[in-house]
Amino acid sequence: MIISNFRIRHCTHKPHPDHILTLSYHTRSLLRPKEDPANWNTTHSSILSNPLLSTLEKCKSMDQMKQIQTQMIITGLIHDGFAASRLLAFSALSESRNLDYCKRILNSLRYPNVFSWNVSIRGCSESQKPEESLLLYIEMLRRSKPVRPDNYTYPFLLKCCAKLLLIRMGVGLIGHVIRSGFDTDVYVHNAVIHMLVSCGELDDAHKVFDESCMRDLVSWNSIINGYVKSGKPWEALRLYRQMYEDGILPDEVTMIGMISCCAQSENLNLGMEFHRYVENNQIKMTVPLVNALMDMYIKCGDMETAERLFNKMTVKTIVSWTTMIAGYGKHGRMDAAKKLFDEMPDKDVVPWNALIGGYVQTKRFKEALSVFHEMQSTNVYPDEVTMVYCLSACSQVGALDLGTWMHRYIKKQNLSITVGVGTALVDMYAKCGNIETALQLFDELPSRNSLTWTTIIVGLANNGNAHDAISRFNEMIRVGLTPDEVTFLGVLSACCHGGLVHEGREIFTQMTSKFNVSPKCKHYSCMVDLLGRAGLLNEAEEVINNMPIKPDDGVWGALFFACRIHKNIEMGERAGFKLLELDPSDGGIYVLLASMYWEAKMFEKSMEVRKLMRIRGVDKTPGCSSVEINGRVYEFLIRDKSHPQNREISEVLVHLTKQLVGFEDLDRHFVLLSSA
Repeated sequence: MIISNFRIRHCTHKPHPDHILTLSYHTRSLLRPKEDPANWNTTHSSILSNPLLSTLEKCKSMDQMKQIQTQMIITGLIHDGFAASRLLAFSALSESRNLDYCKRILNSLRYPNVFSWNVSIRGCSESQKPEESLLLYIEMLRRSKPVRPDNYTYPFLLKCCAKLLLIRMGVGLIGHVIRSGFDTDVYVHNAVIHMLVSCGELDDAHKVFDESCMRDLVSWNSIINGYVKSGKPWEALRLYRQMYEDGILPDEVTMIGMISCCAQSENLNLGMEFHRYVENNQIKMTVPLVNALMDMYIKCGDMETAERLFNKMTVKTIVSWTTMIAGYGKHGRMDAAKKLFDEMPDKDVVPWNALIGGYVQTKRFKEALSVFHEMQSTNVYPDEVTMVYCLSACSQVGALDLGTWMHRYIKKQNLSITVGVGTALVDMYAKCGNIETALQLFDELPSRNSLTWTTIIVGLANNGNAHDAISRFNEMIRVGLTPDEVTFLGVLSACCHGGLVHEGREIFTQMTSKFNVSPKCKHYSCMVDLLGRAGLLNEAEEVINNMPIKPDDGVWGALFFACRIHKNIEMGERAGFKLLELDPSDGGIYVLLASMYWEAKMFEKSMEVRKLMRIRGVDKTPGCSSVEINGRVYEFLIRDKSHPQNREISEVLVHLTKQLVGFEDLDRHFVLLSSA
């Protein structure tokens, strides 16, 4: 690969003699890609001595610039390369920039100098269509009297490749850099590292970095933040220590990377150390740095410090507000999240997504859909992330009509069917009972990952198609995807729903023997449930006793329900009291244990459990159900009479219950319901 030839052979770079006159008048900040685009002005002596150019430097609009351009054409000043480059600088870099007009001026020049090309390329690279900077570069090389690119040209082009993830184009540019001798320039060198890092070529970026004889702070920041963005915080921390040992002091960009490392690894103590370092060494507390600190404290569980930082901020960006909204959602404080969201002055799709996502994560699906409806009344349009959250909410409440409408909306708005969106659609249709559409959509998806396969496997299992689920599992392995612990949970669930004991045993064994996946409590819960439903209670209890990890309530709950089905009171009693040890405040366990005794005609023990429940002050969590009508989801709690049509609903419920249990059993049925 061409990267292997990239070297920093010297520590300085001298411009080509033909370019010295052209480059001498501008400041470096004008040409470097990280500066403010509006900073296009210069105080060069040629401008101060020319009234027309001096007026151009004070220009505020394209109309004013065109008037000055007319005078330059009349006076012939337009043929001066320096003067023409000032018109291009305004058109490409000012607040009133007009890149189409910039290119028109550039094309009208017979022999544009290198600075004219550079400012045009820079303007395009920072625009909404950065790929046009690459087209300008190609045109620059093809001109009948070509101008040689210089060490200012390539950082803008490499930045464009980084933004668009054009690794092949970037590697081609590196070849041009080497042939032109600009691999000796530290700015070009840093741009190469940044491009490689952005395109995911960390190994090559690190090789270029290691082989350099001259590394500045930007070099270190580029490679360190590359590892941070790749989810390798410990490698980034190792590089930071090496940088510090080499005598390079960090700046706010370095600190953003280090604090992000602490957020990824949830290392609060180290994060606080970096925070103290920032304060003690008077590192500038920029808005991005404060945002990174807030994010770190939130992910490490310290919401109070995050709130203090947020409240002290004099300037808050959308990222600042969104970070706090998402933080409240992460910690289940959705009322605070909604309050902060309502106070937010300007909202784009990202904070809307943060609020909707918070409601989904806290299982408040109805509110999530309500916020989505509120979002539709604004000028903010949903994106792929919005769709994933809302489809997840629809799948949880069974809102098939709304989910189908979202599917149509995705098609109408030409939103990308990413893996996440496709998986959410398959999950929604499967959980809402439309497994045929889920299967059709699954087969049509352009790309699928392990989670997509797991979703269809679980969907088939829950809809009674256990054999099809196992068939899909085997197909997933055949196409080369490695199942993870979530996939195994799905296929074991399929075996459980289908009563496929032999297949379940085999797959459970393959987890460790073939795929090196360690079973978690949820996998053991599936196995206990599978064996228990088949009546193999002793084997199920043996699985629990031989677990290498402590069984949780899911495992004991699976055994308890199996014992109720097969009326094994002795084993069920052991499992029930294990559940009470794990969570003595769960009213549902008391009720189920009392019901098991009652069904076995052990009335005294049943009453004892009820009495124990009252003594401990435990109450059963009210049951809740939901139904979707005309795109709206209605929720009903047990004994809830708040609905305006409560009387009519109750009458229909009585009528349906008569048909289900028979009129003669109606009284006993409602007694059992009320006791539960």
